[in-house]
Parts: sequence; structure tokens; C-alpha cells
Amino acid sequence: MKGKQLIPAVLASVLIGAALGGPATAAVAASAAVATSAALTAVTASPSTQTFYVDGEQVDLEAYVINGHNYVQLRDIGRAVDFGVEYDQSTNRVLVDTSSPYTEEATASTPSGVVTIPQTDEPLRLQEGDQVLCDDGTVYEITDMRLWEEPEPLPIYDQTRFPELELPKAEVRRFQSEYGDNLHIRNLYETRRMEYTIYNAAAGRTEPLNLRLGITEQNTVQMFWPWQEDQLTQVFCSAPGAQFEVEAWDVYHNGKYLYTEYNIRGT
Repeated sequence: MKGKQLIPAVLASVLIGAALGGPATAAVAASAAVATSAALTAVTASPSTQTFYVDGEQVDLEAYVINGHNYVQLRDIGRAVDFGVEYDQSTNRVLVDTSSPYTEEATASTPSGVVTIPQTDEPLRLQEGDQVLCDDGTVYEITDMRLWEEPEPLPIYDQTRFPELELPKAEVRRFQSEYGDNLHIRNLYETRRMEYTIYNAAAGRTEPLNLRLGITEQNTVQMFWPWQEDQLTQVFCSAPGAQFEVEAWDVYHNGKYLYTEYNIRGT
């Protein structure tokens, strides 16, 4: 494959330590970037706005910018360029094999009694005491659900005109800091609510509807909570013909459910 010729140059610019396991969250990327420093200093990581190409074709890479440099997951590079990437836990080594094709890492079995968030748009009903498996492999205990409310039925829309879009990945992001232990769970049911609501708002319009479920970049994102239909439709109607991305997240702090936040991005 032509892309394999680029591997030495690609690897030279990849932060291997942070890239192999789990999602490249800002916290992980920042932590890896300063790990070799004797005195830790503040590091800012933000989602990259640049696009990436392999052999002239655009590829979707989750990248973060730290001190002016892009950091991506090594597994994502292996998947895009097609070379083998493995982790040997017994020796704590990362193994790159340019002569073999990329294969997905075997999924570890879920510990008994731990809740895995499903890839479905059915309502998610967690209970106090549930142990939720996070994307980083840790387990987060739900301790307080008193603020959680039963979700309303989804809106009805014209299915003959608008196709149901592909769901984004069900993600469970954990952020631990001196301010507490936070969890964000992508709410696919409420993401569907945003999709159907925009479909209804677009019912009388003639221009093409450009909509995507899941936000690819975090700049210019507008967020609101609780659910307010007019908040979403006002943003949508303010930019006819724009490309929109939407998603919803359940937010927890120190085990307590706080709210569901709704995000929309128009470009």
C-alpha cells in the first residue's frame, strides 16, 4: 500500500504514549505531553480544526492541538494507513508492524455486574448503585439519580421525506480532577429528539437539509439545558442552508446525575 511508505514520518509526529489506549481526551493528551517534565506545567489541549488526508483521501482522525502540534491516537493512524498496532501488557511495549494490516484490538470482557452503555437510541435508565464502564476502562459508580426525569416521547416527523440518520458512537467519558469526578454519557435517545425536532422545523423549507448526529469539532458549539425546543429551532432557522451537527450528553458529578445538555454546531 502506498500509505505505508509514509509510516516513519507519521510515527515521528505521533505521541505514542497517549495514543494507544482509549479515547484521546484533552485530559489524557495533556497528561502524556507533560509526563517527561520534572515539574508539571499547565498545558492546554483543544480539538484540532485541521483535516487529514492519506493518499489524497480525507480520513476522520480525532486530533487535539497542544502547543501548536497535532496529537492523534496511534491506533487511528494504523487504521487509516493500514499497519499493525499492538500493545504487549506483559512487557509494557507498543508493537508496530508495517508488514501486517491493521486489526482492531480485542474487546476486553466486561466485569461481572458492570453496566456497559449500549449502542441504541432506546432511553437509558441508570439506577443508583450502577457501576458504569467508562471508555478509559475504569468503572464509575452512580450514587444519586434524584434529578433524573423520565424522558418524554420523541416527536413524530415525516419519515417519507427525512431519513433517520446514523447514530454516533455511544461514548462514556470520565474526567477526574481536583474539582471532582465527572462523567459524560452520550444520550442517543435525546440526540434523536434533536434530529426529529430539526426535521419538523425544516418541513416547510425548500433548501437542502444538511444534518449530522455527533459533533466533530468543539469550536462554535452552542449548548443549552434543560430541553427547550425553541432554543434548537432558533439556531437552526437562523442559518438556512448551513451544515448542522447535534448531540446530547448526560452529565454526572461525583456520582450524581446533574442534567442532560444539548449541543448544536452550525457551519
